[in-house]
Amino acid sequence: MSAARDAPIRVVVREEADVFIARARSRELALDHGFPAAAAAAIATAVSEIARNIVEHAGEGEIFLTTVLERTRRGVVVLARDPHPGIVDVAVAMQDGYSTGGGLGLGLPSARRLMDEFTIVSAPGSGTTVTMKKWVHVRCE
Repeated sequence: MSAARDAPIRVVVREEADVFIARARSRELALDHGFPAAAAAAIATAVSEIARNIVEHAGEGEIFLTTVLERTRRGVVVLARDPHPGIVDVAVAMQDGYSTGGGLGLGLPSARRLMDEFTIVSAPGSGTTVTMKKWVHVRCE
């Protein structure tokens, strides 16, 4: 059974400065909820990669950050979405080295590796939604 989530933190992503805001807010949220520094850094890096993809490929979108408590673990949940253009082939986009923007093609695959759970739903013309979770075990009192 899981407890209610905190109220989500919403970060609108339109430009590079918003990437840094999303990164900082995700790191702060993780640290405030007892995540070790290394795990908070991993979350921040994954959020940064996803936010950068929003700026580069969609032009605008939003990221929601929240926490959830399930029995002996606490999680940071990241929901990132953009309204367009969508990804033609998600499986190909998740491969290291694949890039449509001239970058290294490590953003989505890196974010997936940094987080414990990662799902992506996308289709051309419908936008993209990425949901990521990172877990830390908590002591039972």
